[in-house]
Amino acid sequence: MAEALARHSMVKAAASAWTAVMNRYPELASEPIVAGWAHAGRPLIVRRPACSDVAGMIPLGLPLPPSHGKRRIAVSLAAADIVASAPPPLLADAAAAAPAHWRTTIDLLLQLLPETRTFGSLAWQHLTGLPYLTESSDLDLLWPLSSMAQAKTLPSAIAGIAKQAPMRLDGEITGPAGGVQWRELTGTDEDEVLVKSPAGVASMARAAFLAGAVS
Repeated sequence: MAEALARHSMVKAAASAWTAVMNRYPELASEPIVAGWAHAGRPLIVRRPACSDVAGMIPLGLPLPPSHGKRRIAVSLAAADIVASAPPPLLADAAAAAPAHWRTTIDLLLQLLPETRTFGSLAWQHLTGLPYLTESSDLDLLWPLSSMAQAKTLPSAIAGIAKQAPMRLDGEITGPAGGVQWRELTGTDEDEVLVKSPAGVASMARAAFLAGAVS
């Protein structure tokens, strides 16, 4: 695929490319759920590159469900080996896979920002049908900024929902520069925040990130 893939994008690998990966890593192929992952049409997630990744390859992750050890598997594929890509699912679409006692919190989050996306255990359960959610699962979210007014109020609004939530709310508020863990953005304008992007992690003033996120 020619276009750059954003972090947290969900991609599908060509079955032949996945077979080649399994041939390179027989220790992965010994796990049936991994060996058959791409053949079952299940996605991988775009992650930040590690030092061991080959330049020019797309770094991808595959988090296994708790029943298979909750292992996080890192692989890399050439762009030509990816046959489909999409943003992580909308929270509204994944909500049906959530536990019943999460629904009030999810409804509040959707009222706050209908465009909220999810990328953790809830997303994987929704996308694969496999049992990822446990009693200790977080709700991992991405909140895209679209206006300056929203930038000023979103972190505190999330904090208000988090105080009443039955699960931990984790994730990032995102803009063109990358994503920042939402709790970091509840500080003052002079505070430095860590901005995560496909290129790595950089420090930026909170006010600069919020201003740039909607410019």
